[in-house]
Amino acid sequence: MNALEVSDLSFAYGAREALRQVNFSLPAGHFAALLGPNGAGKSTLIALLTRLYDVQRGDIRVGGHSLQASPRPALRQLGVVFQQSTLDLDLSVEQNLRYHIALHGWSRRQGATRIDAELARQHLTERRHERVRDLNGGHRRRVEIARALLHEPRLLLLDEPSVGLDPASRLALGEHIRQLCRVQGISVLWTTHLLDEVQPSDDLLILHQGRLVARGRADSVSQAHGGTLGSAFSRLTAAGAAS
Repeated sequence: MNALEVSDLSFAYGAREALRQVNFSLPAGHFAALLGPNGAGKSTLIALLTRLYDVQRGDIRVGGHSLQASPRPALRQLGVVFQQSTLDLDLSVEQNLRYHIALHGWSRRQGATRIDAELARQHLTERRHERVRDLNGGHRRRVEIARALLHEPRLLLLDEPSVGLDPASRLALGEHIRQLCRVQGISVLWTTHLLDEVQPSDDLLILHQGRLVARGRADSVSQAHGGTLGSAFSRLTAAGAAS
């Protein structure tokens, strides 16, 4: 079963189409980069995947469950890290995670076990009592990832997660997330507009003017459309390319 299936997805703001018949799937354990220029429709797609917007046409299935027909089981399979941080800066790392556990209605014992596991996985155990305000940007992102994984979702959605990070932190975060895919079998959809965040072996989706103009392994897409990812991206997102 695929972790994510998007079928004939379209969405419009009045007369303006933001997404037009988008189709793709994401198998278990895969890292997929969703790449597109500003205004391509990435933010609209994220809003639909997280149910901030209701689907107008088409369907989204997470872990086999339709977001429209079965939203609760679908959302239980989804972990999300938004572009803008939603952590409470004045609480400690552990307090932020405990608040999330409480929202899920888990017992304190269950929560403690999951928190210990995710703090260890994100290399944050020694920082559990530090205030989030005192962490650097990379460690704050790891706290958000730990929080998103507490309920053991099948799909992790990261919306421009490297915004505000320095190059070394961006690279380390990307490697860390790919390692989670390999070791835990989690599927990841990582949205970005930065070409250097995409590796040749990644699954790649290129969105332009609301249409999915390319999908496949990044190296295959590059070879089919110019030889390098930069040239392929330029060609696929040129004026009128999606019309």
